[in-house]
Amino acid sequence: MKVTKIEYIRKMLFLAVIIVGINTLSVTAQDKPNVLFISIDDLNDWIGCFGGNPQVKTPNLDKFHAEGGMVMYDTQAPATVCGPSRSALLTGVRACKSGVYGNRNNLKNAPKAKDLITLPEYFSKHGYHSISMGKIFHKHSIPGQKKKDNGEWAFDEWHKTLAGVGTISKERPVNGLPNLPNEKKSYHYKAFDWGPTKGNDETKMKDYQTAKWASEQLNTRDFDGKPFFMAIGFSKPHLSWYVPQKYFDMYPLDKIVLPKTCDNDLGDIINKYGKQAYKAHWSWLRAEKYDRHKESVQAYLATITFADDCVGVLLDGLANSKYADNTIVMLWGDHGWHLGEKQKYGKTYLWQESARVPLMVKVPAVTPNKKQCNGIVNLIDMYPTLVELCGLPRNPLNDGRSFVELLKNPDMEWNEPTLTTDKYKSHRIYDGRYSYINVQHNGVEELYDHEKDPMEWTNLANNPEYAEIKERLRAYLPKENEPEGPRNID
Repeated sequence: MKVTKIEYIRKMLFLAVIIVGINTLSVTAQDKPNVLFISIDDLNDWIGCFGGNPQVKTPNLDKFHAEGGMVMYDTQAPATVCGPSRSALLTGVRACKSGVYGNRNNLKNAPKAKDLITLPEYFSKHGYHSISMGKIFHKHSIPGQKKKDNGEWAFDEWHKTLAGVGTISKERPVNGLPNLPNEKKSYHYKAFDWGPTKGNDETKMKDYQTAKWASEQLNTRDFDGKPFFMAIGFSKPHLSWYVPQKYFDMYPLDKIVLPKTCDNDLGDIINKYGKQAYKAHWSWLRAEKYDRHKESVQAYLATITFADDCVGVLLDGLANSKYADNTIVMLWGDHGWHLGEKQKYGKTYLWQESARVPLMVKVPAVTPNKKQCNGIVNLIDMYPTLVELCGLPRNPLNDGRSFVELLKNPDMEWNEPTLTTDKYKSHRIYDGRYSYINVQHNGVEELYDHEKDPMEWTNLANNPEYAEIKERLRAYLPKENEPEGPRNID
């Protein structure tokens, strides 16, 4: 039987675990640092210490920054939608190699991804106790079964979330926003909704319950004397934006300032047929027609502040535990989110608002307080970075680049261009100043100079003055693109 390269390396890694078992598998919590791995779904850079929106209230994330949670200011996502972004960062392998390009591609069904050792599995194989609650992997249907695949197979201990989203009015949409005539019944058709939960009580919300549970684990468990890898996933600010009224009250509508936008922003993005490649997003058209932009921004801000409160419960739990001084914290959002920029609400595509993500890293006795690091990193780099920080053997299949050196010296130059993927042969190369987008199926090319044009209003791809820059970045496009893996039926 023919053995693939991935299968061979996987077997070699397993043998390595056995060989070093005496030294690695017998470690105690005092020998190795613990890891707290925190995911916040659909969170963009609207965090106080990131400066993405000056109106936002994120006191707990700001406190974390002040106490050593270094802001990795120029972090990019490996993909601009949940499933492929999380699959890439959790396997350490890019979408163009794994074939996991969309939310309907389950990595366990993709021929080039199904045998990869995920980050929590890798830590478990090297003596850690892996434990999780909340959204870490993207959820997938299992053919012929009612239950979903939440990635529970990747953890020694996986727990289902404890509560719902809070009681919401049965009238839909809660926000009363009408649908447009002839609107396509896409995900946003129902999900682009917001409103207050009944009772004004955040403790009834799923994410709060998850944070409370994790805090209790940190303060009552010894994890059988092993170091732990704890992955905690918060579902907000993912749509729909249902949170208690008090969070809406923090952002009076008459004080809301909308993101900067540009009329005809999409007019200079031309496809291979010489036509405008993209149209305004359905949700943007609805908010525009019915004058609801301020309400949608208010709702997103409110949901971020709710998520910040949940993070605060978790981080306070860590601070009050015996693990406070020996736990690495990585806190990240899986991709960005548009709030009207590019005439769009949501994620996907390859513009800056979708590709840039929040990442905060705290390594005790290493990362300084109140520090912003401007080095270019990608979420796919978290896997090799954590492996190196914890003294584990390198996983040779990782595409990412460890940034441990950058954590130790955050002012050093760190500007290797990085890759973000949207779909098959649809990529973005970013070098800290320039963003080059290449979408093969429709022939779109875009080039933006972020120093002069941070909102990406002017496409320079056809400007001869920038031809050399475009070709330099173009050279970083993947030479091979794995065909898309099997899709779920729903």
